[in-house]
Amino acid sequence: MIISASRRTDIPAFYATWFMNRLREGYVLVRNPFNGHDSRVDLTPESADVIVFWSKNPRPLMGHLDDIDAMGHKYYFLFTLNNNPKILEPSVPCFDKLAAAFRELSNRLGSDRVVWRFDPILITSITPEEFIINNFEKIARELRTYTKRVIISFCDYYSKVKANLGKLESQRGIVCKDISGDMPRKQRIASSLADIARANSMEIFSCAEYGDLSSCGLRRSKCIDDELIRSIFGVSVSPAKDKGQRKECGCVPSRDIGAYNTCGHGCVYCYATIKSGMLLHDPESPWLSGRGEAGD
Repeated sequence: MIISASRRTDIPAFYATWFMNRLREGYVLVRNPFNGHDSRVDLTPESADVIVFWSKNPRPLMGHLDDIDAMGHKYYFLFTLNNNPKILEPSVPCFDKLAAAFRELSNRLGSDRVVWRFDPILITSITPEEFIINNFEKIARELRTYTKRVIISFCDYYSKVKANLGKLESQRGIVCKDISGDMPRKQRIASSLADIARANSMEIFSCAEYGDLSSCGLRRSKCIDDELIRSIFGVSVSPAKDKGQRKECGCVPSRDIGAYNTCGHGCVYCYATIKSGMLLHDPESPWLSGRGEAGD
């Protein structure tokens, strides 16, 4: 079983203490976000083959890596580093600190266990196409030799994302452009990013994209990747597609232990930016947000 920690929130950034408590207890309780049902997920090394961390700021968890190693866990990081203007990512630490954390993490784990995510690509009046390409090149130069692969995706305009970006335009005058259906433009951007990635010795992948970008030099990504897991750890896991993810996602099956509405980064393009669940967090609870209710 693969543990995803987590697509729903940033566990390394905000819940490192809670996560370590759960590893020591050997289990976590997860509430299904769609039907409210609870399930117990075994976190012992015997059951959890690999842990995949998703984070924009893994620094709070990095001090615990010796303990995680001592417990016998295998893991790798998907590290999102966008370097967008502060108004788009208001609570994400500054780029220099994050780039330093990326390099430090890579030096400790190896460049194959820290994957760079440049995600999502959001075209706005303050982040036009030229900004995206120049910004990507700046980050790629900083991370050269510290990662072997980069994964990109274009912003998906879910209903919550549309509402957030609509407020950005009405309140701050920042115009956002949905290019999800504009394949020529996406291909033009992707080709430029692919050239930069190759120049910095990185393989580039696309994440859950509707259109085919293979002609631009991008492979379809499995962020939770059976081939990567086998190459790094020698562990064989199911290569089947995770049926719980959207059709375009290539990830293999995993158990996500996060909870929506608990991320503190406040990124305007995120489909899970409400912070109300953070108020219900107890680091001693087996649930990430809240405690048990009658019938749990």
